[in-house]
Amino acid sequence: MMKQHSDIALIGIAVMGENLALNMASKGYQVMVSSRKQHKIDSFLEGRAKGKPIRGTTDMETLVNDLKRPRKIMLMVKAGKPVDMVIEKLLPLLDEGDVIIDGGNSKYEDSTRRTRYLEEKGIHFIGTGVSGGEEGALTGPSIMPGGAKKAWPIVKDILQSIAAKVDGEPCCEWVGADGAGHFVKMVHNGIEYGDMQLISEAYHTMRRLFDLPLDTIGGIFKDWNATELDSYLIEITANIMNVKDDDGHPLLDKILDAAGQKGTGKWTVHASLDSGEPLSLIGESVYARFLSSLKEERIRAAKAYQPAPIRFDGDKKTFIEHLRKALYAAKILSYTQGFSLLKKAASEHEWNLDYGSIALMWRGGCIIRSRFLGDIKRAFEKNPSLSNLLLDDFFKDAINDSIESLRTVVATAALNGIPVPGMAAALNYFHGYTSETLPANLIQAQRDYFGAHTYERTDKARGEFFHTDWTGKGGKTSSTTYNV
Repeated sequence: MMKQHSDIALIGIAVMGENLALNMASKGYQVMVSSRKQHKIDSFLEGRAKGKPIRGTTDMETLVNDLKRPRKIMLMVKAGKPVDMVIEKLLPLLDEGDVIIDGGNSKYEDSTRRTRYLEEKGIHFIGTGVSGGEEGALTGPSIMPGGAKKAWPIVKDILQSIAAKVDGEPCCEWVGADGAGHFVKMVHNGIEYGDMQLISEAYHTMRRLFDLPLDTIGGIFKDWNATELDSYLIEITANIMNVKDDDGHPLLDKILDAAGQKGTGKWTVHASLDSGEPLSLIGESVYARFLSSLKEERIRAAKAYQPAPIRFDGDKKTFIEHLRKALYAAKILSYTQGFSLLKKAASEHEWNLDYGSIALMWRGGCIIRSRFLGDIKRAFEKNPSLSNLLLDDFFKDAINDSIESLRTVVATAALNGIPVPGMAAALNYFHGYTSETLPANLIQAQRDYFGAHTYERTDKARGEFFHTDWTGKGGKTSSTTYNV
């Protein structure tokens, strides 16, 4: 039998897999990598991995036999059936207590299913979100593990050693049972969609209203990054504005305005619909990408309608400050919706999520890392049962200071025909959440009128339902009560 040599195996050496393997090797771990294609292994071992404690094989049995026990195998393969296929290939070769880690963007329901399926076979499963892209995977990503709790002590040292660090603390901690890790990563990606949409709206508004050159807008974003907006996405946006194509013109102007996606934003919206949690900003961000993909139709439509005339005669510097504060308010509201979805899911799935710990995991390494995640961490440390970030004193003061700017920007954009679906959704969520009275009473009356769906009364206790014969032609029979 081959001498057990490697500390961990990594199956799948595309961009994330390669860089995670190099990260592990840089921390002193012996890594075994695997791919279906020998030439990919050879290219990696003879290139970036040359001279490092990394070995490779296409053979699963060789890979498994090379691992120290309990074996730790991380999968970085395409989500869905490919993960299940690799698991089935590994199962006959593994022993009780071995650990399989899925580090791809899998659906949380799949991770729940796999955790329970492998537990029956004596194998530990971890479904972990990994965020940070190529650079993060190499230098320190945010890692969000969940699944079989017994596996955590086995993999903790490796995962925390390769994770990003903030104030000496690793951006990696146990999240919860079953699919909790991948759920948290899914919400992270949903917030990422919202962040990117909001930043793009700020850029587009400056371009449309003032026709500013890109390097000027880049300078504005750079200045904003020195404020409470300090974040990875603001930082790279400033850099993007200054990149030139080979002909010396801004590269951004040559990139087609049709945004792609891999589906995690849609999953977040699906989860919000299933749980009944308002996730309007992230939902609009997903729909904005759908709309952007209709490029040819948009060109035809633009020719069919007169563009709204630019009607702005205010002070440019003052408005750009409004835009900065509006972006800050909208970003807070995006994270508010994301954490509210986490709390709802924790209740539904009986996950004991530590929201302050999650905020810490997102402070470094990941795409949505930003300064005010520290404020989110402190909010949940102060009040672990906090139902909504808007009810925390810090965020109450921040929103009170910036909400008028968000109103100004959304109104100005509307008057000038500039689409800002993310900012408008953020504003409407705030107005709805902070309204003691909403027009849902009329909706309930309409539902009872045409469908006898019943309603509750303001002068009666909650949970008591009533039906009215609105036309005088109906009976007393009502339909089932409604779900709030």
